[in-house]
Amino acid sequence: MVFVSQALIRTETEHSPEITITQLMAMAEPRKLRGHKATATCCIASRDRPGLVVTSGEDGCVCWFDLRCKDVQFTFDVGTEPVSSLCFKTGNEDILYASHGNEIKSFDVHMLSAGSWKPLESYSYNKDEVNQVVCNGRSSFLSSADDSGDVKIIDVGQKCLYKTLRAGHTSICSSVQFIPWRPWEVITGGLDAKLVLWDFSKGRSQKIIDFSSDNSGQCLNPAFVHSIAVPEMDMVDKLDKICAVARGDGIVDLINIESELSRKGASKGSSRNNVAKRVCLDYSVGGHKAAVSCVAFSQFQEKGRFLISGGNDKSVKIWDCVRCLDSDNNDNRDLLHLNIDLSKKVNWLCTNQSDSENLVVCDTTRVVKVYSIS
Repeated sequence: MVFVSQALIRTETEHSPEITITQLMAMAEPRKLRGHKATATCCIASRDRPGLVVTSGEDGCVCWFDLRCKDVQFTFDVGTEPVSSLCFKTGNEDILYASHGNEIKSFDVHMLSAGSWKPLESYSYNKDEVNQVVCNGRSSFLSSADDSGDVKIIDVGQKCLYKTLRAGHTSICSSVQFIPWRPWEVITGGLDAKLVLWDFSKGRSQKIIDFSSDNSGQCLNPAFVHSIAVPEMDMVDKLDKICAVARGDGIVDLINIESELSRKGASKGSSRNNVAKRVCLDYSVGGHKAAVSCVAFSQFQEKGRFLISGGNDKSVKIWDCVRCLDSDNNDNRDLLHLNIDLSKKVNWLCTNQSDSENLVVCDTTRVVKVYSIS
């Protein structure tokens, strides 16, 4: 059973009167989305269609949910291998991209709903299994990170490989994001404990941040980078030009990208060396006690106000980003807005813009959970 810890109820209601015990306890029984036959691996929520959630699983399937309806709308097979990642085409959510194995396929939603599962396009430029696929803000490029450590940039308009980003990672590249305010740049994270900023127009790295020497995490796991999140352009005024990093040692880092680029040479990963430019959300402020698997900025309420992290400690943390980034908050009070204790480890999560049923969590089961954060 999912439950909200009594300690958290005491802490949050003391410091945040607007959050009531009733609201917290209402989250104890999440809505359950059923459609997969194996573990759910990824979830995305529509920006244009309220209540639309798409999920993928190790069963090689993608499920299409409308939260206004009771059951799954439709399910289609991508392939025999697990579907590792999903993304919409920016500005046109009728086009869906899904990665499985070393392949990326695009689908037209209208064709899918009519019963046709034939992909529009298929890209097999990655040599190894793709871990994440993302689309840039102009919907002109895809980027895919794979197990070999390579990052492929695909020109969607020309339907060809644009660049291969190589020699930044020495191990699996687990995550990639385009940087909205730098249209020719991406940021990647890997299981070599490195965060790499790339100029993909030139095909070379601009900055490497190495977390391997940072021993500030509570758990003994290495500081592998499992997931990264970059705020959308309409969040930047509130949050600045930052990046959130989910690490294997249980830490969530908030890093100012522009500050890092202004520093010459490779950077060490300890946020304690430069507290004005990096924020370290660890166990001492209520953070995770095991590897953090996913991070995402909130779409609900005041957009970008919260950072949501999920981990192998079977918990989801909702952080108040504005307080986390407030340089005057010297005592680190009230950084953790909410904690949700789960029964399983978190694989992925996403949020939507709704007032309720606005947090979607894929754990290590085939059932996707939906929570209401108010």
